[in-house]
Amino acid sequence: MARVVGAFGVSHGPLLTTPPDQWHQRAAVDKRNPRHAYRGAYYDFPALLAARNGGFASQLDIGTKTKRYEACQTAVAEIARRYNACGANAAIILGNDQREIFKDDFTPAFLVYAGKEIQNIHPDEEETERLDGMGLKIALPGHVPEGGAVYPGAPAIAEALVDQLIEREFDVSISYKLPEHDGHAHGIPHAYGFIFRRIMNDAPPPTVPIFSNVGEARNQPRLQRMIKFGHALKESIDALPDDLNIAIFSSGGFTHFTIDEEFDHAVMAAMKQGDEDALVKFPESWFWGNTCETKSWYPMVAAMNDYGRKMDIIDYVPCYRSEAGTGQAMIFASWN
Repeated sequence: MARVVGAFGVSHGPLLTTPPDQWHQRAAVDKRNPRHAYRGAYYDFPALLAARNGGFASQLDIGTKTKRYEACQTAVAEIARRYNACGANAAIILGNDQREIFKDDFTPAFLVYAGKEIQNIHPDEEETERLDGMGLKIALPGHVPEGGAVYPGAPAIAEALVDQLIEREFDVSISYKLPEHDGHAHGIPHAYGFIFRRIMNDAPPPTVPIFSNVGEARNQPRLQRMIKFGHALKESIDALPDDLNIAIFSSGGFTHFTIDEEFDHAVMAAMKQGDEDALVKFPESWFWGNTCETKSWYPMVAAMNDYGRKMDIIDYVPCYRSEAGTGQAMIFASWN
């Protein structure tokens, strides 16, 4: 059977590429956002500021932000080092889409991409200008190179995984081409582009992106379903050819845009212990907003439990960018 030679969880986000003296670009967007998700409710910025007592001003000095930015760069480099050392000749990336490629016409709950090529397309001038207004243009190099890139897909592996997942009662979708809209291709979303760029240095082995719709209503897989998917994925990997040395990645998380350290530490503790019962007892509503990406780690925890591997947390770094506690909590881990 195939071997899993590396298993990694990595946050992705603009603050990992944006210099800390420019984090205010995203904070300005936070202040205009009318729907900040926090513990099962939505707040506009003034209401979030009041609910959290404006208690995060002390986290915003340039020294603190620089220290946290540098800690993140060290952790990203360590993940890349561990990945390079594992000797993978194939990869699986677990992530989600945030209306980058899947729109109102089709939003799969689970989808396995089986294309021969994986396009990472740099935005055109109009889209780049739009991203600039959101404080995201500065972070583009973190997930897409200038001029774009094309990476190798793994059709045979993807098809075999689909066959095996179907046998295990996961009726996953399959796609051989990433969606286009208005005649334009977007390419692979940033959750995957970050892994290709920052961890694999734009030189990945044949890779299978797996999408789980953890964030877009109404067909989000629930926590228990994500755990079950991990067990089914492990069995499906076991059925792959013996010559495959596979690296698996979970991309995204943890709490953002409203950082909740208490919640993050509770989730991390359950993951570190491999406690699936604890993981499925958290309220689904606490995963609203971009915190939903944390659910992309659930299949990894389940699969690694089956392999008997333990989670090694390299670092956890809460990167605050406003006095209301908005920003992103970054986590970096592997399973040994």
